[in-house]
Amino acid sequence: MHDVVITGIGIISAAGEGLEVHLDALTAGSPRTDTETFAPYPVHPVAVPDYDKQIPKKSDQRQMEAWQKLGCYAAGLALDAAGVKEDAQLKSRMHLIVAAGGGERDYAVDGQILTGLRQAENSGVFLNERLMGDLRPTLFLAQLSNLLAGNISIVHGVTGASRTFMGEESSGIDAIRIAHARIASGQNDIFLVGGAYNAERPDVLLIYEMGGFLWKKAHRPVWERPAEGGGMILGSGAAFLVMESREHAQARGAKPLASIAGIVSDRSRREPGTIEKAVRRQIDALGAKPDVVISGATGIKGLTDEEQRVLLDVLPNAAIHATSDVTGHLMEGQAPAGVALAAALIAREQSNEALVTSVGHWRGEGAVRLIKAN
Repeated sequence: MHDVVITGIGIISAAGEGLEVHLDALTAGSPRTDTETFAPYPVHPVAVPDYDKQIPKKSDQRQMEAWQKLGCYAAGLALDAAGVKEDAQLKSRMHLIVAAGGGERDYAVDGQILTGLRQAENSGVFLNERLMGDLRPTLFLAQLSNLLAGNISIVHGVTGASRTFMGEESSGIDAIRIAHARIASGQNDIFLVGGAYNAERPDVLLIYEMGGFLWKKAHRPVWERPAEGGGMILGSGAAFLVMESREHAQARGAKPLASIAGIVSDRSRREPGTIEKAVRRQIDALGAKPDVVISGATGIKGLTDEEQRVLLDVLPNAAIHATSDVTGHLMEGQAPAGVALAAALIAREQSNEALVTSVGHWRGEGAVRLIKAN
């Protein structure tokens, strides 16, 4: 088995760009919050970067949706940090795994169709005709999840095999898990892995509010929300990691930030007590004894308080931080962002061992154990 190390990280969110601002935000309190645009639902808006730095062609930027631009930008930051941005030969065999959602809506077309349906004699025929006529092929393609991977390949030249995982928080944890397994087994030696999310969209807020998942009050830290009814505050951002075997990193003279010692994922039923059992089981399976926990908790009542009880019981001496208190909840990008923060703390020598948790708002939970890369 090969050791798996992290050699590059790119992250952008409401906290800003890069590892330093995100580590500072761990103890800074509330991230930037927009309480007006989508009232009564607060969101954590991304600190919009200068996209020209990582996506130099304006034509590339114009054809990307916001979440694609964020992901492509963070991927470029990770490649820069790993020292591989200018190595075309290496990037030609670098594999790519992206955790992505379902793309963004054309609100003007949606509104026109919904308005027209009210007067249509045959709603089915009307809907089919409008969908075929109003959704141009280019618009349809722009909504495909794997377009983020395609844009990363085009813009940054990462042209090894690529995979796109869908499934909200689960896709983020499993993207890292699959890359880790393939590197550890010797099937591949270097991956670019991550996820991106745009929370500043009325359609996603509608979807999650229909499920009763959103927080509708003034900002409160993640761990305090369950006592007041619970809920998540979505955030816009992206996080990408360059993962490789220790031997591969050493051969090219790269200094690892941290080593991924283990990763597990599961899909427990959302019934009282199941999350508490699942998190406890995953900590045991990893043999984790961290001094720092980076939790992907949502703030949703039942899930968040169960996880907190386990962490306080099993890991009473660990410092516990919530990723959402730094970035907002990034859905597909939540687990990659948590691993990025944990690896940065280890690289800064503020931790010897860290545990990252990811309990999904609806399904899926996972944990990652990181240690110093001696």
